[in-house]
Amino acid sequence: MIGGLGPMATVYFLQLVTAMEKVSSDQEHMPIYMQSIPGTPDRTAYILDHTKENPLPALIRAGRSLREQGADFLAIPCITAHYFHSELSRHIGLPIVYLPGRTADELAEAGVSCVGVLATSGTLESGIFVEPFDRRGIRMCVPDARDQAAVMEIIYGQIKAGEPVDVDLFLEVGERLKEKGARKLILGCTELSLLKRDFPDRLGEDYVDVLEVLARAAITWGSTSEKTEAS
Repeated sequence: MIGGLGPMATVYFLQLVTAMEKVSSDQEHMPIYMQSIPGTPDRTAYILDHTKENPLPALIRAGRSLREQGADFLAIPCITAHYFHSELSRHIGLPIVYLPGRTADELAEAGVSCVGVLATSGTLESGIFVEPFDRRGIRMCVPDARDQAAVMEIIYGQIKAGEPVDVDLFLEVGERLKEKGARKLILGCTELSLLKRDFPDRLGEDYVDVLEVLARAAITWGSTSEKTEAS
């Protein structure tokens, strides 16, 4: 796992994997090699402005280190980092769980035809959800400029900064996406996954947590001897 992007989401991902595994003893848990690299340049900053420092070299170094340790595949609990999925796969030489595709698969299996995406501006600008959703016939709604600024403040100014979160504001943004036709709301940033963890009574079944999707995919890959690239 390439972690630290951000750190608390990494901790929660490890908790989810451990809790979801169907085991009866310590020894039956999947071994996990991890590189926690919180000093990696900000992914959104680079996507929005390529004059900013590129995070790709740090991600490649971490992935190669994990390959040398014996990892069979990689999971990255950071949606925005999947912007670099193709280059990471090519330079590291390991299959990487493609979280946007896995999320689209689960939504399609559930018969969802329209989703709202709550994510960083870098993720939305990159369009990484667009192709897998289009391929499965899922329409995507995104916040308007004002609401997107609110989401970014919640992610960067509150969650990442360790400050209290304005959950009411976040839910208001979600309600406006529902008014656009969204039947499910994607917590499309792993920092936002912490809201569902901390406020389960307020973020109900309407909210799809990408970290839970990634944990399920990692367990599936870890339990089979054949590792193939995620669609």
